[in-house]
Amino acid sequence: MKRERNALLLAARYVSLLFTPFFLPVMGLIALFIFSYLSMMPLLYKVTVVVMVWLFTVIMPQLLIRIYRHYQGWHILKMLTREGRMIPYAISLTCYVACYYVMHSLHMPHFMSSVLMAAIAIQVPCAIINHWWKISTHTAAIGGTVGAVMAFAFIFGFNPIWWICALTFLAGIVGTSRTLLRLHTLGEVTGGFLIGLLAGFIAVIAS
Repeated sequence: MKRERNALLLAARYVSLLFTPFFLPVMGLIALFIFSYLSMMPLLYKVTVVVMVWLFTVIMPQLLIRIYRHYQGWHILKMLTREGRMIPYAISLTCYVACYYVMHSLHMPHFMSSVLMAAIAIQVPCAIINHWWKISTHTAAIGGTVGAVMAFAFIFGFNPIWWICALTFLAGIVGTSRTLLRLHTLGEVTGGFLIGLLAGFIAVIAS
């Protein structure tokens, strides 16, 4: 029994590491390049954009957070507290805004930058709520992806049912991993998903 539990916890750690909140803009862009008119763009251009966004929204935030943690001498568990989570929020928001500014400066199509706006719209309420409730940004990011896909489906007129089913199933796996690791409660992962869903949908529709 102990061996099975350890294996389950190890799998939960890998799921949490693999599906970090930072991947929301990259996943949103990939969905755009598959389902919208942006699919007609050259492959090299699409790959370049995805890599650029990946650098700004995945690599840079994680690198800067790691540097800050080592500079402060914080253990990784400190970053999981409500107080310690404010710095990662600030760093990631700064990187996301910088990416949006670069995309806007390069006059990239509007719907590409709307993915960044959706990610920012999700992080802001999560950062505010974090003062009172340690909401799950992992499930908020997946919920935001679901909301963005629903919004793009409404705008471009494609059937998103399989994407929504797959992402919702993934959200269940990620949420379960966070509760198994005792990093969040069921209410925190459910609340994160719902907030992300609403914020992602509104941000894309409004933009």
